[in-house]
Amino acid sequence: MIPAVDRVLPVGRGWTRRVDLGNAASLSEEAKTVSESERLIDDTKQPTMAEVADLIGAQNAGRWSALLGFIDTNYPGIFAGEWLYGGKKHGWTLRFKKSKSFCTLVPERCRMKVLIVFGAAEREKAEAVLPMLTSHAREDYLQATTYHDGKWVLIDVDTGDVLSDVQRLLEIKRRPRR
Repeated sequence: MIPAVDRVLPVGRGWTRRVDLGNAASLSEEAKTVSESERLIDDTKQPTMAEVADLIGAQNAGRWSALLGFIDTNYPGIFAGEWLYGGKKHGWTLRFKKSKSFCTLVPERCRMKVLIVFGAAEREKAEAVLPMLTSHAREDYLQATTYHDGKWVLIDVDTGDVLSDVQRLLEIKRRPRR
């Protein structure tokens, strides 16, 4: 369980700062108090769940925990989270993969994102449920770039409704064991 933390850590060793004003309109209320986005970039050690909770904030830590619980409950024994270090630009991410990518959780200061890559067949199913998604998740999907290996959708999970959308999209990506 990720502890609820309602403070933001100061910038120091292992943190980077980049200004991200282009996405300011879609930030949660908690994130609007901070104008910059920061990721965990200390490559000497994997982040702990407490460090992730400190970084993303209390509300997002709850959503992070809920998403981990969703994956554990609906896909038991299939996926194990693997921390990946993407360099100083991208920092640490938590990837869930078996033979192909399921999703990647991206912790950032005062927010969390989820990356889902949809293949051609999965895109058809995802596009069928687009009208049922929140406008925020729908826009993230529609604005995502399609590459040779699929459509890379990065969703800013800033509300419980968007978290539900992510869960619905993950169920399209792979049917849950129930």
